[in-house]
Amino acid sequence: MDPLSDVLSLLKVQAYWSAGFDFGGDWALAFGPYEGIKFYAVISGDCWIAVEGVADAVHVVPGDCLLLPRGRPFRVARDLAFEPIDPVKTFVGVKDGGVTVYKGGGHFFGVGGEFSLTGDQAEVLLGVLPPIVHIREEADKAVLHWCIERMRQELRDPQPGGFVVAQQLATLLLVQTLRLHLAEGRNGGVGWLFALADRQMAAAIKAMHESPGAPWTVQSLAARAGMSRTTFAIKFRETVGTSPLEYLTRWRMAVAGDWLVRSPRPISEIGQSLGYDSQSAFSLAFKRVMGCSPGQYGRARSRGLGEERAT
Repeated sequence: MDPLSDVLSLLKVQAYWSAGFDFGGDWALAFGPYEGIKFYAVISGDCWIAVEGVADAVHVVPGDCLLLPRGRPFRVARDLAFEPIDPVKTFVGVKDGGVTVYKGGGHFFGVGGEFSLTGDQAEVLLGVLPPIVHIREEADKAVLHWCIERMRQELRDPQPGGFVVAQQLATLLLVQTLRLHLAEGRNGGVGWLFALADRQMAAAIKAMHESPGAPWTVQSLAARAGMSRTTFAIKFRETVGTSPLEYLTRWRMAVAGDWLVRSPRPISEIGQSLGYDSQSAFSLAFKRVMGCSPGQYGRARSRGLGEERAT
């Protein structure tokens, strides 16, 4: 897989709800803190979105798509001067196959939802995203048009299997939006996501993702990028925001965390698979990055996963 697919697969990203919103009159909604990533796409009408801690509100029009990845409270309104209401208490969902449609007065129609991310590794993705990702260029909106229209049809005319279809369409929207955001950040964006837009940096990152247990050095990674060691090390830090070997360590620990929870392999075997000669060396690296020992991490997350499956 490619690095973006690796991260999304590791985080077990999935849309756990999606909805259509049809509003009229003087409307305003207030949303509290949340986990994961919220997304919205406007089909008709317009509105304003204000996110806590962000100076300027965003005006969204038909075809615009937004991701809100930082969990901050926010308001959505026809006019931000209107008194907001709590959407959970005020609107009654009409559920068909797991898809919820909030019915209103017709001034505004949009689709939205929320993606859940797995545990401690969420920061791998969220840490490189701003509080608002706003896709508004006409060429970019054209890329998302089919997906948005298909979601609109599924929400307005529910069919058997609509919940699964809406989930898949929402995930496609997320990936396409991240791709477009990546492209917009080619000039000046810092982080592994933006580094994927650079052919040389992407080659090195892909190598680490494909073989995290290989005995990588800055020299061998520079060779994958087709660069000198010094030039590669400088450019990697400038583009990704960390050194190549620190990025490798963090990716290894992210993979290790997933294996500790979902694989029956012993800690020593996991450490060897990720390039560590001894269990103690692996445990030290894991604790430095993850804040606890591999055993503590595996036990705590396995309990949480078991409780989740039981509910």
